[in-house]
Amino acid sequence: MEIIFLGTSSGTPTKTRNVSAIAIRKYQAKQWSLVDCGEGTQHQILHTNLSLKNLDAIYITHIHGDHCYGLPGLLASATMAGRVEPLTLVAPHAVKLFLDTMQSYTELRLSFDIDFIATEEHLDTIQRKDFNVQTIALSHRVPSWGYLFEEQKVEVKLDTDKLLADNIPKGALWGALQKEKEVMLEDGKIIQSKMYHLPQRKARRVVVSGDNDTPNIWAKIKGIDLLIHEATYTEEIGKKVGKEVGHSTAKEVSIFAQNYGLKNLILTHFSPRYHDDTSKEGSIKEIEEEAKILYKGHLFLAHDFALYRLDKNTNYVEKA
Repeated sequence: MEIIFLGTSSGTPTKTRNVSAIAIRKYQAKQWSLVDCGEGTQHQILHTNLSLKNLDAIYITHIHGDHCYGLPGLLASATMAGRVEPLTLVAPHAVKLFLDTMQSYTELRLSFDIDFIATEEHLDTIQRKDFNVQTIALSHRVPSWGYLFEEQKVEVKLDTDKLLADNIPKGALWGALQKEKEVMLEDGKIIQSKMYHLPQRKARRVVVSGDNDTPNIWAKIKGIDLLIHEATYTEEIGKKVGKEVGHSTAKEVSIFAQNYGLKNLILTHFSPRYHDDTSKEGSIKEIEEEAKILYKGHLFLAHDFALYRLDKNTNYVEKA
């Protein structure tokens, strides 16, 4: 699985960070999903190999502008690019009202249908081609959701030693078994593909959160391989701005991740008050240092256009 960060700032963009948007896809796949679409997301996409024609679904966490103001422009650009395939949009009801109003007043006519799924009403798993997606209610100033992506169609691995021992020749027969088909041998014997399958690995599971002020609600999520969570402030700044803003600090998220044994943690959605020059006070390094004190797993601080891969076997995240 691959995660591409298109925006990592909260509230407003900075010179080096745009507002929230994350792309997720299977390894080197053309089809991809988008979580949040802050203003300027379509500009960020131009710097990647992502195509709006191959966008499978958009998942919006909540109605705040730094998470959804980029939707009208992105949808209009998809129309201009000639998209005709329907696009799934998973979001709170407020986002649909926002889009409906925008389309009404600007006379935007899309060249494709939008299949809207309201997060408030859809409690079942959303099944897509590459992922099964679950919504997770969070705590923020407005209704906010996270999304759990679990990969579909874990690939089959053949027991090559057993195939060779049974004198089943390489080539088309192996290919058919790989595709889970029945195979007829030259002597007329029928063999079932599952006879030569190795135990399947566990499907990888990634949670992408929206804005959230109480990381402890993630306690119900067990066995995930990667958590992508906001860390808008350090603890010191978080106390100054107050809990009413509805955001998490690096300390809060790190304590949660450590207590629940999460192997991989990527922090994002940083306040624009944190700059990237680590030689000066008030840099993003302060977020990282606070998190490292408390969390001993694989920790990353996202930046725009960073690409992360979740390994198939060890479920270890690495930066590409």
